[in-house]
Parts: sequence; C-alpha cells; structure tokens
Amino acid sequence: MSSNPVTKLVAFCGRIVLSSVFHLGHYSLLSIRALVLAILPPWRIRSIFRQMELVGVNSLFVVILTGLFTGAVFTLQVIYGFRRFSAESMVGPTVATAMTRELGPVLTALMVTGRVGSAMAAELSAMKVTEQIDALNVMGADPVKYLITPRILAAIVMLPLLTAVADAVGVIGGYLVAIGKGLDPGQFASRIQDIVVIGDVYNGLIKAAVFGFILASVGCYMGFYTKGGAEGVGHSTTHAVVCAYVAILVGDFVMTAMMF
Repeated sequence: MSSNPVTKLVAFCGRIVLSSVFHLGHYSLLSIRALVLAILPPWRIRSIFRQMELVGVNSLFVVILTGLFTGAVFTLQVIYGFRRFSAESMVGPTVATAMTRELGPVLTALMVTGRVGSAMAAELSAMKVTEQIDALNVMGADPVKYLITPRILAAIVMLPLLTAVADAVGVIGGYLVAIGKGLDPGQFASRIQDIVVIGDVYNGLIKAAVFGFILASVGCYMGFYTKGGAEGVGHSTTHAVVCAYVAILVGDFVMTAMMF
C-alpha cells in the first residue's frame, strides 16, 4: 500500500492541506491578537511613527517612480487602442479609473511588499533566531504588541497615502504622454471630472488599507515563527514576499468583485 502512487499522491495532498490549515490558523490568531492589542494601552506611539517612516516616507520614491511610468505606459496602450475607434476622448477617464481602482493600489502594495514586507520578515527572523524575542518574553514585554502591532498599524495607515500619491502621479504621467501624442489637454482633464466618481478613489484606498494589513501581517508572521537559524531567515523572507504577493492578488480579485 505504501508504494501505491495513488496513496502517495493522496498523502502528499493531505500534508499540504494540513500544513496550510495549520499556518492559516496560526496566522489568523497572530493577526487578531495584534489588532486587539492595538486598542489596549500602553500605546507605543513612537514605535508606530518610526514604522510609518520606514513604510511610507522611505518608500515614497519607488512608489512615485512606479506610478509615473505605470500611468505613462498604460496611456500609450490606451491611445493606441482607442484611436482605432476614434475614442481618444475616453483616454483620460480610462487611465484615471484604472489607476484609482486597480493599478495604483495593487502596484503600490506589490512594490512596498518587496521593499518593506521582506524587511519586516528579515528583521523579525533575525530577532527570532538570536533569541531576542524570547528575551522580550523573559523581561515581561509582549513581543506581539512591541514588534508586530506597530508594523501592522503603520502599513494600514501609510498604504492608502502612498496609493493616493501613486494615483496622482500616474494620472499626471498619463496626461503628459497624452499631450505628447497630440490629444487635447482640456478634453483629457474634463472627461476625467465627468466620468470618474469619488467612489472609485475611496474603494481604491480601502483596497490599499487591506493590502497594507496583508503585507505587514504576513511579513511579521513569517519572521515571528522562523526556524532553522540563518538559513531560516532567508526562507522566511522569501516565503513572506511570495505569500504576500499571492494574498494581495487574490484579495484584489475578491474585493473588486464585491465593490464594483
């Protein structure tokens, strides 16, 4: 029986399911605990602001660069397609809607995950393997409240702000490209005001806040439960980025289906 390929396949799938359920349960408990501790004193305001600087201010340049070229490239593609149907007047609203609903929140979250989510996982992994987290427990400090809660709160607050910057820069980049391609500047801007509604912006910012929670909580979870010494640090960092990417893309699909 043990050599039966079907039995091996079933056993392999069973191990994957059990492992996934185990990690999902631990991740959920850790995330809920971190959010509950966020409303209980003492509040570590200084730690939260320090993490906001790391997540938001230090990621501003890469977010601006990403938003600018995303808007510019998307505008080039839209102009090329819409000119076939003499619908150049819809270029502005299409670019603005795509940036506020999808491209701004998702690409900002992916870029910040690669920069900040991996750093969170690496930092907590290093603290775990060097027993600094155990030292916090010995001193009577809650490591979840001290290490994880500030990071999650900072990401939830800063991702919508970074997304708003990416949206604005993306539309500006699209506007400059549209002008360079001969479109009427006034028509580009006026059609955005006529068609794009404030709900598109709000829904995109809500997505960004959820993505901020995902990237921070996944990064912290992977780092907090690291095993295997220095090698485990690398594995946790890689898994944090990959899992956060997948969770963000899946979450984007679910929220888009619910919102629009």
